[in-house]
Parts: sequence; structure tokens; C-alpha cells
Amino acid sequence: MNERAPPAARSRKRAVNLTLSESLVREVRALTPNLSETVETLLAAHVAAESSRRAEREQAIDATIAWIRAHQDEHGLWGEAFSTL
Repeated sequence: MNERAPPAARSRKRAVNLTLSESLVREVRALTPNLSETVETLLAAHVAAESSRRAEREQAIDATIAWIRAHQDEHGLWGEAFSTL
């Protein structure tokens, strides 16, 4: 097995069915002899990018919540001065 391969490439393989356009498959086969490896590499990159994007979004949400809480601690609840309760 290739020692330089990404972890996904070294893990156990599973056959899956994909439906791809014939013209795209022809073009890809002209560029690479191993369609499975190419798709796996692209999917691994997509998963990494999407995971990173989601983690960054969660961090932004957490930072926003922390800012709101700090603002409320310092200034009270928004609209509290107008509350009749």
C-alpha cells in the first residue's frame, strides 16, 4: 500500500454506485486511469473543506453568543428599560 496515501485511501474500500454523465466520465478517463482514486481524493478534499467550514461557522456562532452574553452582563437585556414586567 502507498505510504504517502491519505488516511482515507489506506482504509478499507467499499464498492458504491454512482451515476455520472457519460461525457464527464469520458473526459475524466482521458485525464486519469483511476477514476475511483480520483473521486476518493476529491471527496476527501471536499469532506475536509466542509468540516473546516462548519467548524469555523460554529466558532463564529460561539463568539457571537459570547459577545451577546458579555454585552447583556454589562448593559442588561435589550429593551429591558421598556419592559412592563
